[in-house]
Amino acid sequence: MDSIQRILRDLASTDRGVATLPQALCAACAASVPVTGVGMSLMSAHGPEEVVAATDAVATTLMELQFTLGEGPCVDASALGRPVLQPQLRRAGPNRWTGFVPAALAAGIEAVFAFPLHIGSIRLGVLSLYRDAPGVLTPECVSQALAFSDVATQILLDLQAQMPAGDVLHPDLVVAGLGRAQVHQATGMIAVQAEVSMAAALMLLRARAYRTDRSITAVACDVLASTIRFHPVDQDDD
Repeated sequence: MDSIQRILRDLASTDRGVATLPQALCAACAASVPVTGVGMSLMSAHGPEEVVAATDAVATTLMELQFTLGEGPCVDASALGRPVLQPQLRRAGPNRWTGFVPAALAAGIEAVFAFPLHIGSIRLGVLSLYRDAPGVLTPECVSQALAFSDVATQILLDLQAQMPAGDVLHPDLVVAGLGRAQVHQATGMIAVQAEVSMAAALMLLRARAYRTDRSITAVACDVLASTIRFHPVDQDDD
């Protein structure tokens, strides 16, 4: 509890400039825990939803890969409701996340530590820490990261509570330009075209992105532009 109160005091007293509160928290976490970068993303029962904040481009890539592929430490941490700590991604990860690991290693990610942000069984998001070299987190560092994840959970709840019920996400909970709206719209179009559920449509979209080595956002934009269409019989795309 002392760590949580200290983090809250530090965030309240720090001049954030134009940084959002989630961005400031990720930066503070990266400065306090011996990792290379930190990111925060929203999660649901369907997997990753929105990137909230990231300390660098690689942290964004870490979360974007899992959104595209639907697998990875963050996905597991959210689903299991407990931290997923992978200090040797190159050695231990390939058998667990066959699509995610090669792409993560190519991005320079060697270790990932994912901490779920949840209230009871309600999934809110994940705080993701990564290293560009293998290495475990000490128990003290894990405790520190858990304190930051508790604060991140409180921030998510407080920010969204400022929005009208049923309205869109708080502006500080969305990183501009990452195309989540396009992905959701494209998923709806695919569901109609292929005559499948929304969950199955998202899987088709992810499969197309993985097969063509493109981001899920780029493929979604092609779907919206009718450059790519999906069909109900064989669920194959043009």
